Amino acid sequence: MAVSVRDVAQAAGVSVGTVSNVLNRPDKVSAAVVSRVQEAIEQLGFVRNDAARQLRAGRSRTIGLIVLDLRNPYFTEVAHGAERRAAEDGISVLVANSDEDPAREAIHLDLFEQQRSFGVLITPVAQNLPRLERLRERGIPTVLVDRVSPDPLFASVAVDDVGGGRLAAEHLLSVGRRRIAFVGGPMTTRQVADRLEGARAAVAEVAGATLEFIGTTALTVHEGRSAGARILDRTAAARPDAIFAANDLVALGLLQALVMRGDVRVPDDIALLGYDDIDYAAAAVVPLSSVRQPAALIGSTAVDLLMRAATDAAGLRDQVVFRPELVVRASTGITRSHIARKRST
Repeated sequence: MAVSVRDVAQAAGVSVGTVSNVLNRPDKVSAAVVSRVQEAIEQLGFVRNDAARQLRAGRSRTIGLIVLDLRNPYFTEVAHGAERRAAEDGISVLVANSDEDPAREAIHLDLFEQQRSFGVLITPVAQNLPRLERLRERGIPTVLVDRVSPDPLFASVAVDDVGGGRLAAEHLLSVGRRRIAFVGGPMTTRQVADRLEGARAAVAEVAGATLEFIGTTALTVHEGRSAGARILDRTAAARPDAIFAANDLVALGLLQALVMRGDVRVPDDIALLGYDDIDYAAAAVVPLSSVRQPAALIGSTAVDLLMRAATDAAGLRDQVVFRPELVVRASTGITRSHIARKRST
């Protein structure tokens, strides 16, 4: 049988209201009474009904975080940053995975609304935001994560992915590559479209350079391997001399396909660059160059925006955009054989 507040009050010789003050407003109770009540709680094994307390308050002490793909270490790091920041204010983060499925996303949003969450952080699947507008109307602040908000009434924290795509392509062009392929998809994912846009702009500025788009159905290692196999089916002359992958998971799949073939060398024959700079990028068999996003900082900043939005209506309009950073490793380095080939042409 569950121990009630009334049982604690009786054991401590105080009123139910005094026990409530000890649990919620201990500064209103003398130290001696607090000690007596806490002793009774420990002896009886009392566990407070936090759900009931949250219903009375009208809002829980949990934040819902919905990400596109929890298998991607990038989103794991975002969640880690959000959790550490939320803990500073005594708030928990519940992480949900939409798996880039609008139906699953809707289920998670319904659940967080029913639980009267303190707020919701989300990387939305679609560009339109009517479901999020309903949350806002019901007093649940929402912050877009890894996505610039198309609606100025939504706070958001993101990275300049157009700038990141340009940064990636400019690096490949700077090491002498001219037949560049962009591998990623689907194009309905805003980040993919933005990274491709930036790469196209950089390539368009260099005479003789080309950019080919090779689509994937998802941003996974498996899709990267599949794209790599299709590239290897071509003759050597028809292959790109550089690949910009939409994220590191796709890049790692491409690297697996290219290395397993044996007759294609990275970066001698094909330079390879990813995006996100997850931990596995530096540990790959050929350390992977990548465009770094401050994943943990994105998560913690999203919580900062949410806390402000919860207390200040002006906070709903905060739009934070970080600049990406190029990290150069062996997969795009200029090797001796590449230099020799360049001199002979």
